[in-house]
Amino acid sequence: MLTVDYARLGLAEGDLVLDLGAGAGRHSFECFKRGSRVVALDYGFDDLPPVRDLFWAMRETGESPEGAWAGCVNGDALHLPFADGTFDRVICSEVFEHIPDDTGAMAELTRVLRPGGVLAATVPSWLPEKVCWTLSAEYHAPLAQGGHVRIYTEGLLRDRLSGAGLQPEGSHRAHALHSPYWWLKCLVGPSNDSHPLVRAYHRLLVWDIAESPALTRTTERLLNPVLGKSVVVYARKPGSPGRRDRVEQEEAERVAV
Repeated sequence: MLTVDYARLGLAEGDLVLDLGAGAGRHSFECFKRGSRVVALDYGFDDLPPVRDLFWAMRETGESPEGAWAGCVNGDALHLPFADGTFDRVICSEVFEHIPDDTGAMAELTRVLRPGGVLAATVPSWLPEKVCWTLSAEYHAPLAQGGHVRIYTEGLLRDRLSGAGLQPEGSHRAHALHSPYWWLKCLVGPSNDSHPLVRAYHRLLVWDIAESPALTRTTERLLNPVLGKSVVVYARKPGSPGRRDRVEQEEAERVAV
């Protein structure tokens, strides 16, 4: 299930991509399949070995084209171990709402993004998130438990990206069918995955992702502008791309081993 639109991101074969907060690797795997060189970075170390293993499996089964490359890094969004202007594209999906110093993280991402490069930032949309916060305190539990520390409007996200030195461009919303699922979970308890209604709705979502039937795809497309669970903003770093320094490129790959 992808939140980022790769056409709007402008991803090209051979691009060097940072997937910050990669988690289980969904966006990293898609970059790898499209022929990019991708660094999957996450603060939680335990998430990374399965991502690395699937990269290897994709390579062995021919799911990534020749020239594609992938690696994993355990790191902190506020202290990225990369040189200035290293990456052609950056993906940061559902991360900023967890970071108290989100402006510091945005500044770091701007630093490692090449002039002319594009960042895709996704956060929970205001309306679906507001409903979740209203229904359940557990949903936005303390940060130590992985909770959300703020609710974004699209305007707030754009303002903070601008403050970090980026130029926000297009945007869209995604995953409208997931909003009612999370409202239901908040009603019965966010950690209560065994509730019959939650299990039934989850099966529906899994079926939708696997089969992509026209009915649910059309329904979600119509509902996304209002009920989309995530909002995605694409922002460009000012300047001309120029020629990437081979030393910086090799350094990024060395760190991600």
